Amino acid sequence: MVSMEKPRQVVRKFLARPQFEGVGAVVRRSIGRFELRYFDPFLVLDEFSVSAPAGFPDHPHRGFETVTYMLEGAVTHEDFEGHRGTIKAGDVQWMTAGRGIVHSEMPAGPGTSRGLQLWVNLSSGNKMIEPGYQEIQRKDIASTTADGVTVRVIAGQSMGVRSPVCTRTPTMYLDFTVRPRGVVRQPVCASWNAFAYVLEGEAVFGSGDKAGPHHLLLLGPGDGVEVWNASDDRPLRFLLIAGEPIGEPVAQLGPFVMNTEEEIDMTVNDFEGYVNGFEKARHWKSQAMMAFE
Repeated sequence: MVSMEKPRQVVRKFLARPQFEGVGAVVRRSIGRFELRYFDPFLVLDEFSVSAPAGFPDHPHRGFETVTYMLEGAVTHEDFEGHRGTIKAGDVQWMTAGRGIVHSEMPAGPGTSRGLQLWVNLSSGNKMIEPGYQEIQRKDIASTTADGVTVRVIAGQSMGVRSPVCTRTPTMYLDFTVRPRGVVRQPVCASWNAFAYVLEGEAVFGSGDKAGPHHLLLLGPGDGVEVWNASDDRPLRFLLIAGEPIGEPVAQLGPFVMNTEEEIDMTVNDFEGYVNGFEKARHWKSQAMMAFE
């Protein structure tokens, strides 16, 4: 049994409401909206739902990482480096935008594709590194079950298993499924910021705060988290995500995240001038974009 001296309590709770993003896609944004612009080191958390022909056609990024975790359906992604692939339900793509990437993310096949995308900030020393990908198929994600609790470890470690993902900004990303009346006790580094996001069922956090699907819960100081499944007959599924704060200034303009407004201006100039990491954007269009034309 995991013991904690000071379990974290809920300090703020939000219901992520639907809004439109991309081209016809619907997202429930919890981090990155006006009530919560930034939760160091996390910039955005979107729960997305998209059906063809809607999606996220060609768009740039610089200065952070995107973590796409598919819940249902599949998404095909491609970028100006020639990288192309499809992530399906249960798969993860951890993309480092670094100094610059232009890519598209579009639903693959009929039906609705659902998932989550988390934006993790990079420190000033990592913002201009070369872009790259870590992709993990469902079958290769570290997982284990004990005492009615199943955890899938996207990043970090839990219940004796560890993810192979390398996180430049130290990050923990856990997907818990809990049997009725079950309980999760998960250590979290005391110096990290942590939050939970409920996908299914009803959760009880800390001293009694309840939350259902699409709720984000910011967790206060402590060395771990306690979460109970409040239902007698339904499973609970929630994400527990934590990261080491970077503690640097944040300047953001849409898909560009740097430290100063001057760096943002330079990024816009780089993108518009096809230089300093965006050279290949001049003549590139995704197959998805060409299909629109």
